[in-house]
Amino acid sequence: MTGTVNVAYASSLEYLNENVVKPAFTAATGAGFSGTGNASGTLESDIAAGEISPNVFESVGSDNITPLEPKFTKWYIQYAGTSMVIAYNPKSKYASEFKAYADGSKPLSTLFSQLLQTPGLKLGRTDPNTDPQGRDFIYMLELAQSYYHLPSDTVAKILGTSDFGTSNSSQIYAESSLDSTLQAGELDASSAFITQAIELHLDYIPLPVQINLGSAALASTYHNASVTITGNVTKHGSPQVIDITIIGTPTPAAEAFVAYTLSSVGLAQYKAGGFTLLTPTLTGPKADVPAPILDELGT
Repeated sequence: MTGTVNVAYASSLEYLNENVVKPAFTAATGAGFSGTGNASGTLESDIAAGEISPNVFESVGSDNITPLEPKFTKWYIQYAGTSMVIAYNPKSKYASEFKAYADGSKPLSTLFSQLLQTPGLKLGRTDPNTDPQGRDFIYMLELAQSYYHLPSDTVAKILGTSDFGTSNSSQIYAESSLDSTLQAGELDASSAFITQAIELHLDYIPLPVQINLGSAALASTYHNASVTITGNVTKHGSPQVIDITIIGTPTPAAEAFVAYTLSSVGLAQYKAGGFTLLTPTLTGPKADVPAPILDELGT
């Protein structure tokens, strides 16, 4: 096959796409791969404004795809899941404490009620207005506050503000640079998806399903967490899934890429990267989905 697929993807998928999927997809199909990583909300805005014109969009959550309907796409497919962890720098002066939480020798409740509130501790996260992970981190903290029966100002003390939706915080970094900033030792801890932690070999604290946004069965619990972002829009917590769609008129390379991603080989790459595999599920009219992709869905 000739042609190159241009994929806009959430920055949390950068390692997998650039280091694993790209060479394997090209070897399997002969098509090229060109990727652009950014926060899912930023990619949505750039697509809507015509600033970028990808063939394929891979988003964390469908709420960054549905605003593009029906002009740019009419469907999307969820196929993988992830969950929240707290990554930490092993050279941080708090590393021994983080490790004690990671190995279970200290109760996680005090991670939120004490350690993450320590004056001078440098915590990194992403902008909740543009990045699903930025919102997910806040949802996770809210769920932890409730689950561990912590004081009502716990989240505000950790975030350093009572305005959870603000972009004006020294804790906020671009998603594309957050991991490297942590690895460079400029942060003691940061938000992360477990998949990023596994792929980038980050030290991390695993979190229980009640707060990590990783269980479809707890969707109603996660929905109790919320944050109000720019435009006075309130978003609610939900199980974290990866969704894929084609933007604009399908090209052969785009069809091949989505079909490859949903194939057993493509899904195995996600599983190896720490993702939870979900049964690929279409939302939208089947009539608008190219035949090679429907073939992978078995419909």
